[in-house]
Amino acid sequence: MNCFVTGASGFIGANLVHELLARGHRVKVLLRGSSDTRGLAGADCERVRGDVNDLDSLKAGLRGCDWCFHVAASYHLWLRDYRPMYAANVDGTRNVILAAAAAGCSRIVYTSTVGCIGLPPKKDGVMVPTDETAPVAEAQMSNHYKLSKWRAEQVALALARTGLPVVIVNPSAPVGPRDVKPTPTGQVIVDFLNRNMPAYLDTGLNWVHVRDVAVGHILAAEKGRVGERYILGHAEGNWTMREAFAVLENLTGVPAPKMQVPYAVALGAAYVSEAISCFTHRPPKAPLAGVRMARYKMFFNPAKAIRELGLPQTPPRQALADAVAWFRENGFAKK
Repeated sequence: MNCFVTGASGFIGANLVHELLARGHRVKVLLRGSSDTRGLAGADCERVRGDVNDLDSLKAGLRGCDWCFHVAASYHLWLRDYRPMYAANVDGTRNVILAAAAAGCSRIVYTSTVGCIGLPPKKDGVMVPTDETAPVAEAQMSNHYKLSKWRAEQVALALARTGLPVVIVNPSAPVGPRDVKPTPTGQVIVDFLNRNMPAYLDTGLNWVHVRDVAVGHILAAEKGRVGERYILGHAEGNWTMREAFAVLENLTGVPAPKMQVPYAVALGAAYVSEAISCFTHRPPKAPLAGVRMARYKMFFNPAKAIRELGLPQTPPRQALADAVAWFRENGFAKK
């Protein structure tokens, strides 16, 4: 297939490009002039200069393509002005899907986030992972990033209802190689390796190998039902931070942090941090959005993607091991 990928310089996007090429597909990628392309090293793909809000570059890039993967997103937990993030995430999503449909793409895979899935409830004191059917509303989007992605997902769903071949995937918390930025989840591992994490919050994530997420995108193009959402996660990957750090300690020999910070203390520190940012105009060390998200354990059930798509299930321990190896090999961890 001839494939077009936005967000190809990002963590998921770069891994998707490598996976597509490994399977014999031809790939064109949309890149801005400022894109960090280290994750695409060794990838034999055609590069198109442009942006999701540059319609001419979208038309040129999508010409002759069969599949479109819209992975690009503006991901920030703090900005002085959030309007560019909404423009990229909401307007950009509409632009890409419409341009891909006009180009005749048979499948358009939109990368959303589990932040748009309902949060897990507690039953008898036990957290129950939620799936794509969990009720959720715009009012539950607790920060600008989640709200912008929610609105973008609504755009994708609405266009799917008009008959456009849109399939939505909702990755959980991917870890693994090529996390060049790194992502917030990857930064947790880097901070752990460098012993810059003296304490932790009582939160949790659904940890999944980034390679499985990349493969999940391809499977969504091959088998996904139009207008459906698929959580790309791991059935056994719902771990608290304490559990994840215990695995990292076992893998690396680096002692795990022992102190758990009360949520109220972390929230107070975030308020102070953001107040300082109002004067320095620099991102806060502890954004309020991040602390508020950490209040909830983001546990999810990917059974639908496993059942309908055949989503691979690399053990989360292996995902963490591969992430550690890549960060060490690429100079992110101190000697």
